[in-house]
Amino acid sequence: MGTVTKALSLLKLFNQNRPKIGLSDITRLSGMNKATVYRMLSELQAQGFVEQVGNDRAYRLGPEVLRLAALREAAVPLLSVSRETLARLCEVTGETAHMSQIQGDRLNTLSYAYGTRHATQVRMEDAEVLSFHATGSGLAILGFAPSDFVDQILGQPLTAHTSETQTDPAHIRAALEKVRRTGIAESIGGFEAEVHSHAAPIFGANQTPIGALAVAVPVSRMTPALATLIRSELINSAADLTQRIGGFPPPAYPQKVAA
Repeated sequence: MGTVTKALSLLKLFNQNRPKIGLSDITRLSGMNKATVYRMLSELQAQGFVEQVGNDRAYRLGPEVLRLAALREAAVPLLSVSRETLARLCEVTGETAHMSQIQGDRLNTLSYAYGTRHATQVRMEDAEVLSFHATGSGLAILGFAPSDFVDQILGQPLTAHTSETQTDPAHIRAALEKVRRTGIAESIGGFEAEVHSHAAPIFGANQTPIGALAVAVPVSRMTPALATLIRSELINSAADLTQRIGGFPPPAYPQKVAA
């Protein structure tokens, strides 16, 4: 392992649960000797990648990391990154994939892609507004959103888009328990008749949802095998997209498909 790789590995020790780490703990976590760790931290500190804070002089990530993160965000906006992810989802599942983003108290379609295996596909509209309570995407977000946001959404009049739309807040809250357990939300005909959708949330830097990835399939084409494939791909794709935009899932979010 080269010197640069070793130094970068020290930066990877910091996370949401360890925003500050003392020298002894960094030494233990890294598996390197204390003198080497101290020398590398001193060099990283001189370049602004770490800084020392508090009476114990623990280390935390420095301002240079924030500067680079801002450049990354500007260079790789969510829209362009999501298109790559959606194209991959379409290729693997053969079905319509789309991403939505929260904008205030609205959920807007940001981007979508169509599969090429079937003549009949679920079609999307540009900048389409989705209902939180009636779509897989909306339910995926509500499952991990702050309680006050959930109260705000479910406290409004809930539109019945189809005969299958669930508009009882108590029933929706109960359904969110499964979303939290599995990491995946599901809607069958809730927003558009004869459409079966699965979705997974995308998280921002503060561990709260900023949007969702979804795969939508005609009900007539959904099979248990396809549903299993979609769930697995959504969990992986949502985790990848969250990481690429600098977000973090909450600790309780499933890292693999649950039953």
